[in-house]
Amino acid sequence: MRTILNKKPPFWALLALPAILLVTRWWQGRIDSMDMLHPTGEWAARLMIVAIALSPLLSILGPRAWLNWLVVRRRAIGVAAFAYALLHLIFYLIDMGNLDDILAEWLAPGIWTGWAAFALMLPLAVTSNDASMRRLKAGWKRVQRLVYPAAMLTLLHWIWVHNSLSGALAHFVPLGLLLLVRFVRKPLSQMKPQGV
Repeated sequence: MRTILNKKPPFWALLALPAILLVTRWWQGRIDSMDMLHPTGEWAARLMIVAIALSPLLSILGPRAWLNWLVVRRRAIGVAAFAYALLHLIFYLIDMGNLDDILAEWLAPGIWTGWAAFALMLPLAVTSNDASMRRLKAGWKRVQRLVYPAAMLTLLHWIWVHNSLSGALAHFVPLGLLLLVRFVRKPLSQMKPQGV
């Protein structure tokens, strides 16, 4: 199975599968536009979390074959997260139906956080290619660090839209713990051992 997924088209097809199933159900009239918002948003958040979690996992666990395999595909996972966020936005616009209603709730905490997260994800997606890496050089990593505020805004968006902590925290707390362990361990590993 992994041999098949080593090729880009099957891996992209796997990433796209939930979207294909969701859009097919919507197209057939089995699900409303409003009911597309939660699953597309969840998939965007999940894939973002996976992409972010790979570095701390690598730092904590060290090289592992499965982890290295995922790290090589991290940019694809990040772009897929953006694609689900774009799908989430499209169905939000379809559900709202007109500009007046969109502008009327623009400043609501659950809405502006979603727009802001999407705005931060846009340069990440646009620069997730080899040409951008070569052109931006050291600046490429600075652009990619936008994923952290984007993740925080996504968490807030999720909490405020659903007026609930449980679902959002179930997804984001493991990521927070991984990042915490990584940053706590890093300074400790840099400390020189004392002489006997």
